[in-house]
Formats: sequence, structure tokens, C-alpha cells
Amino acid sequence: MDIKYSMKKGSLIVRISGEIDHHTSEDIREKLDREYQRQNAKNIIFDFSDIQFMDSSGIGVIMGRYKNVKERGGQVGIFNVQPQIDRIFQLSGLYKIINHYQSLDEAVASLQ
Repeated sequence: MDIKYSMKKGSLIVRISGEIDHHTSEDIREKLDREYQRQNAKNIIFDFSDIQFMDSSGIGVIMGRYKNVKERGGQVGIFNVQPQIDRIFQLSGLYKIINHYQSLDEAVASLQ
């Protein structure tokens, strides 16, 4: 599991490679929260292009970040979702609260 961060127009861009499961979720949660605070970002945009697997712990990571970001007046977006992960987002209802985009540029423009 690897996490890369960048900032674009007030949004923290997060690219996680590997799996988000019960083995990695706590580490991801801690690192992501620390970087979100350090950057003083308004929004979080997840790039899921390199996620091969996600279980319910991954849903918890996304939901927790949504709550934190919403408390600061921001939003959470996601793009490059692989088909198997897209199905998890659909079945769990996450797309009702998390904005889904086709590209980073679309996400950044929408979340300004």
C-alpha cells in the first residue's frame, strides 16, 4: 500500500495504490487525516485508479473522511474508480454522499 498526495486549488488529491482492507485501513486513516490537517485543505479528492481491492474497512475510511471534510465545509470526490470498486460504491450507497467524477480536472472544477 502506497499513498501519494498533491494539492490543487484547495483540494487534497489522494492516490492510494494497492488494497484498502482491514490490514491497511487504520494506517491509511491516520496518514490521510494528518496530511489533510497539514495541508489545511478544504476538500479531498480520491484517485482510485490503483485500488485493486476494497472491503468494508475501505468504506469506513471513506465515510470517516467524508464526516471530517463536511465538518470543515468541504466535500469529498472520487474519480478513476475500477469496475469492481464501483460496484462496492453503488451497493453501499456511497455515491449518494460522495461525488463521482470522470477526471481530476472535472472534480477540481466542481469542488471549488
